[in-house]
Amino acid sequence: MGGKLLSIGECMVELSQAGEGLLRKGFAGDTFNTAWYARACLPAEWSVDYFTAVGDDPLSSEMLAMMKEAGIGTGHIRRIEGKTPGLYLITLKNGERTFSYWRDTAAAKQLADNADHLRTAIESADIVYFSGITLGILAPEAVETLLSELRRAKAAGKQVAFDPNIRPRLWPAGPAGRDYMLRTIEAGARAANLVLPSFDDEATHFGDRTVADTIARYHALGVENVVVKNGAEGATLSFGGSPVSHAPAVMAAQVIDTTSAGDSFNGAFLSRLVRGASPAEAAAYAAFVASVVIGHHGALISPALLPG
Repeated sequence: MGGKLLSIGECMVELSQAGEGLLRKGFAGDTFNTAWYARACLPAEWSVDYFTAVGDDPLSSEMLAMMKEAGIGTGHIRRIEGKTPGLYLITLKNGERTFSYWRDTAAAKQLADNADHLRTAIESADIVYFSGITLGILAPEAVETLLSELRRAKAAGKQVAFDPNIRPRLWPAGPAGRDYMLRTIEAGARAANLVLPSFDDEATHFGDRTVADTIARYHALGVENVVVKNGAEGATLSFGGSPVSHAPAVMAAQVIDTTSAGDSFNGAFLSRLVRGASPAEAAAYAAFVASVVIGHHGALISPALLPG
């Protein structure tokens, strides 16, 4: 039996070094990466749609064509006249990646401006996925529009999954901006029944000393199910009052590019969970997928490389 997964957020133009002073163009973004890996890992009877806003320019058309070719539905994506996608540039130095972003006028910042359109898309889905980056690119009133619809979906019994994916550069600067960021991340968690945080982020920004602290804090916010990703230490799962379990990381033969490690884990985890696998089984599979992804260049690797 199939269903529909809807991922909400921003897909960007990615420029990476191609040697000899040339750049390679691609498309990626955290929630889109998760949609990509969910699509690659789900059977054909499941559909995966992406919800965002794009411009009316040629790059936006190319982005939509890439999504369709990957089997990701674009029917809910709005095109906004005069806008373009955001763009980021990857710079490599001594094997370390740094990122430069251009997204101030990106169309995706308006993805929640039409509440009726947003509600229609969410109502069409069985499971909805979003992230802290989704929230971070939106104006406060648009954040509330999105969270209101997600709370409505959760109350209606839909699975709503959230990765806090905390990126301070997206949020206003200074102590007040930091407070707004943390309050908004907590509001995002309250709108979800599954949260998939990364422990490094939670320790840095919320001051958690242990994975158990992270789990307890999200449960205290009313989140029923929590999966804490902790790199080489694996993932710790606390689901519906069941005993906490642990899924070890799968070591990659060679680590080449960790860009989409968490995104691919999330997509693979959801792909198994929605089809009835236990959380531990879903996490074990997701760890295997992530280990393959980080052994290749780029955020998105060919589905043919992924384990079945």
